Amino acid sequence: MERNRRSWAVGVLAGLLFMSGCAGTEDAIPRMSIEVIDTRPHDPMAFTQGLEVEGDILYEGTGLPGASSVRASRLTTGVELARADLPAPYFGEGITLTGATSTEVPHTEAILWQLTWQDGVAISRDPVTLAERGRVRYDGEGWGLCAQAGRLVMSDGTDRLTFRDPVTFAPNGSVRLTSRNSSRLNELECAADGSVYANVWPTDTILRIDPDSGRILATIDAAGLLPATVRATTDTLNGIAQLPGTDRFLITGKNWPTMFEVRFTSS
Repeated sequence: MERNRRSWAVGVLAGLLFMSGCAGTEDAIPRMSIEVIDTRPHDPMAFTQGLEVEGDILYEGTGLPGASSVRASRLTTGVELARADLPAPYFGEGITLTGATSTEVPHTEAILWQLTWQDGVAISRDPVTLAERGRVRYDGEGWGLCAQAGRLVMSDGTDRLTFRDPVTFAPNGSVRLTSRNSSRLNELECAADGSVYANVWPTDTILRIDPDSGRILATIDAAGLLPATVRATTDTLNGIAQLPGTDRFLITGKNWPTMFEVRFTSS
């Protein structure tokens, strides 16, 4: 059943499990706050599954069968530059960019990777035209994806992160969270400082993670960004992307009408 159609009871149960996983560890994990710097419009029809910023280009992947896509737009103006739709029944998930645009993976062609949820297919795309180049099979579910030095980091809706080759998509290791083991890691952002930020489905919590050890470096409470009347008509928080060369991030959610430019600060 599609994740946006799961029952309220399942969401409540997941939230309770998440909270129970926090017992005994909450006080030991630093908490960070959100400082809103700016806001910008966001397509309320976009069931956001992934965000990525490269230079002045904002990439966004969306989900739902028959409504999944990946888009590239000008960050400063919002003008759409390219778009590729996924045919049903594919359910689009996380995206990331790797290759020639990164000095960490020299002499390789740039690739925009796009996950699918339960189809076990990763799609490689041209980052300019978004045209499909190829497909790779993988085991399990695909949720979030981001790129670090020489590797991809992938989530599958559990408390585990899997590392993959940025060119072949072959798995080459994994790490499990050392605490909060009921967390369902969703959309990911590989930050410039080496940490990974992860949305936790179906909550308004973002975790900052050390991907080498699995240790949670901080928790971030993103509740209250949207007015309650607006939040009632949207889906979960999902989508996080660092603005290159800054300490600021873009965050949004599924069917949210607003994207927030924020800074994470120590509480």
